[in-house]
Formats: sequence, C-alpha cells, structure tokens
Amino acid sequence: MVTCETREAALARIGRALSDPTRCRILTALLDGPAYPGRLAGELGLSRSNVSNHLSCLRGCGLVVAGYEGRQVRYEIADAHLARALRELVQVVLAVEPREDCEDEPVGTR
Repeated sequence: MVTCETREAALARIGRALSDPTRCRILTALLDGPAYPGRLAGELGLSRSNVSNHLSCLRGCGLVVAGYEGRQVRYEIADAHLARALRELVQVVLAVEPREDCEDEPVGTR
C-alpha cells in the first residue's frame, strides 16, 4: 500500500537510506535498471545476505520496490522522480574542508 507522508518524514527516510555506504552503492547500481540480489552481490563484491539485508532496509524506507518473478525477486528504484534525484545527487560536488567529518559526534570528542 502506498501512503503519503510529510516532506520531512520522506526526507528522513531518504537520509536514513543514504547514510550507509553499501546502501548508496546498491542504489547507484539500481540506477542502471532493475536487478536481482545475487547479481548485485556479484557486481558489488558483497555477500548475498548482506545485499538482501540492505535491500530490505531500502524497501522499508520506500526507496526500492520488489517484483516477484516466480521464486526470484527483482528490485528497482521505487519512483522515477527518486531515480532522477539520485542521478543528480551523484553529480554534486561538495565543498568539504580537509579532515572535517560530517558525522554526529559528541562535542569535544575529536
């Protein structure tokens, strides 16, 4: 079932999905088109169970959808707008200062 969310909740889901480098690699691979977990695992040099766990997260966040073909499951990016936005995001050049992390660290722990 497709539901409508507030913009903030949708962005938070996208942020959660993009917060993990492996999920980013999977999403980038899915920009080339639908794929099966086994193929993604081989292309990305990951275990199939690792890929399946991340696909489950991406699915839970609403970024990918699963299509069942017999006993196989094919995954693809859930929405053309999202695919277009991800294609734009991978082309962004960030102005990052050397040695500056973006992680949420408690103040005074560096």
